Amino acid sequence: MTSLNPDPVLANSPTQDKSRQSRWPNWCRPLFSPEHGVYVVLLVSFLTGAAAAQAWTQATTLALICAFCGFQAEHPFVQQIRQRKSFKLRFWVWGSLYGGIASAIALYLYWQTGERFSPLLWIYLTAIAALIFDGISVLHRDRKSILNEIVTFTATCLAAPFAYVVTTGNISAIAIGLWILNTLFFSSSIFTVKLRKPAKDEPLSAPVRRSIVYHLIATTIVVEAVVAGILPLSTALAFTILLVKMGLILWQREWYCTTKIQTVATIETVTALLFSIATAISVLPAHL
Repeated sequence: MTSLNPDPVLANSPTQDKSRQSRWPNWCRPLFSPEHGVYVVLLVSFLTGAAAAQAWTQATTLALICAFCGFQAEHPFVQQIRQRKSFKLRFWVWGSLYGGIASAIALYLYWQTGERFSPLLWIYLTAIAALIFDGISVLHRDRKSILNEIVTFTATCLAAPFAYVVTTGNISAIAIGLWILNTLFFSSSIFTVKLRKPAKDEPLSAPVRRSIVYHLIATTIVVEAVVAGILPLSTALAFTILLVKMGLILWQREWYCTTKIQTVATIETVTALLFSIATAISVLPAHL
């Protein structure tokens, strides 16, 4: 008697898997940003803000989902601008989904504060301004410029004060200080990575000079933040991780410029994790 059940080997064959996938239209396939480094920046910034708040509430969890979806919404938005001559349903569907979730949570958190001029308002407006700036940069084919990348990191690092405000209900000097510290720390990668591939028609020493100037300015800002009372000295000391990394890269520049990009990504991830641990410990209560 012939069995009515299909052969299990054939049922799980690659051919049948492909046929199942082809039944779903292209716009149904999930769309995620390929900017893996920004995931690290977003998470580290958020966790440092939550650590400074010294609590984790339901609002904190919602804020993390909001920040993640807000970041994801940027990718299809940018891709549609790049391919603006044709309508891409997938970009609109997923961009609207991520953007809708982020907007709904953001409005709910704002409403929960009960304040017309809540600190969340300037965080939202700054993030929107950065998104618009990024869109304009894409139109002008200038998205990889130093200025646009600094703006991107500045907006992403808003996750620190965002986590702090939604958890505590107010803003403080430490929340602003963490935003500044995270932005300066992560923006450094713009200059170190560009050491690997100088721009056309510029001397090999130009990227080194830019990197040194940036780190001198960044260090000065961190010191000023400590003097002004915006950052505790113990928290600012986490910035030395960046200076050590930069010193080692300049020392071994030839190796750094020729090693695999995966190795560079590993270096950036490890230093980011060390920075997050050092920063979080510095703002947590002593009895913990």
